[in-house]
Amino acid sequence: MPASKKTAKRTLLVTSATLLTAALTAPVPAFAAPKPTPSASPSVTPPAKMSAVGGKRLAQAGTQVNLADGVPVIPKDITARSWIVSDAESGDVLAAHNAHWRLPPASTLKMLFADTVLPKFPRTLKHKVTSAELADVGAGSSMVGIKEKETYTVHDLWLGVFLRSGNDAVHVLSHMNGGVGATVKEMNKHAEELQALDTNVVSPDGYDEPGQVSSAYDLTLFARSGLQKKDFREYCSTVSAKFPGETKKDKKGKLVRGSFEIQNTNRLLAGDSDISVYQGIAGVKNGNTTNAGATFTGVAERGGKVLLVTVMNPEKSEHNEVYKETARLLDWGFRASGKVQPVGELVAPKGAEGASAQPGSTDTADPGSDSGEAGGGEGDGSGKGDSSASPVAQASSGAGSDGGGMGVALGIAGGVVVVLAGGAFLINRRWPLPELVRRRR
Repeated sequence: MPASKKTAKRTLLVTSATLLTAALTAPVPAFAAPKPTPSASPSVTPPAKMSAVGGKRLAQAGTQVNLADGVPVIPKDITARSWIVSDAESGDVLAAHNAHWRLPPASTLKMLFADTVLPKFPRTLKHKVTSAELADVGAGSSMVGIKEKETYTVHDLWLGVFLRSGNDAVHVLSHMNGGVGATVKEMNKHAEELQALDTNVVSPDGYDEPGQVSSAYDLTLFARSGLQKKDFREYCSTVSAKFPGETKKDKKGKLVRGSFEIQNTNRLLAGDSDISVYQGIAGVKNGNTTNAGATFTGVAERGGKVLLVTVMNPEKSEHNEVYKETARLLDWGFRASGKVQPVGELVAPKGAEGASAQPGSTDTADPGSDSGEAGGGEGDGSGKGDSSASPVAQASSGAGSDGGGMGVALGIAGGVVVVLAGGAFLINRRWPLPELVRRRR
């Protein structure tokens, strides 16, 4: 196994002898399938040939898993068109099903949007919204309730993106970033840097558009990259928060601006009538559109293991099915971890192959840390409107008038400095997941 794949439990100095061994045993880079064009449409069935990024097994259709003595079987009631279970720290892919199938991503694409744009603006920056910034939000989009001529902090806007999957918040941030078109170009460039070659971005919010596709593999790469940013971890783990309302005159004629509560639509984080908060859950992002169906990427920690699971478009139409299938796959992953041989790996960004630092690898490189969608309407994947967070979620939310969310663990475990091919890059394999979330029961 290459040295860069080993889980970093502490700062390690990798000797030249170890690196030489890793270099000699490293897998040959896999060839990717052709980049999708804007006119491309997702296939009805998995294509015979898919991308081999991360390993040849991941290019094959169907379920890929190395069953052996002591390895639990994959749950039989998984109906998703595509899914992947991976170790977030080592990058090992424990099992997958059509991992590189290019499908509409829905709001899970917002993980790439956040990983691309979040470092651009300090969270305390204030911005007054114009009508032009909301004019191109797609019909039927999920909205957090941003009003033109009102002023919001960047912190407010990101809470709207992550908790309510607000396309209005995405478009405001995109306009702040130079416009929707410029943001789309940056997202596509960043996807390529992450070696997420199944992805073609057309709309930054995940709104159904012709040719807009991603894959379970790519969405997992986005989550893994984003989770190495402190603010990203905070926002995606926030259960509920206060969001600024509209300025109105009170009974005395004085202008006042109140606030309203917003809840995270990630049901494994907030719970629902038919699903409990998942033990150890700490994010990440959900989505639901007409073309995509329900999509979800989740991260959870148990017993020192951090797993990422992405599920795309379950065929079963049961309420909250995407979360239920994610929970089953997480359960399997925690039971199988340490027993099952991986079928592939989550590749490092392109920058990690040279002498530069991996994008987003440390919190110190994150300038922003100082401090629904479409196609006939979007929801949260549950099949109904938002409900209040569960009592446990409310007790843990830490929401206040400033929109603050879950606390983030203090400090950060050391990364691993790897010297390879005459260059060096710093990759933080272990990030501090929010303590208040991952320790919930």
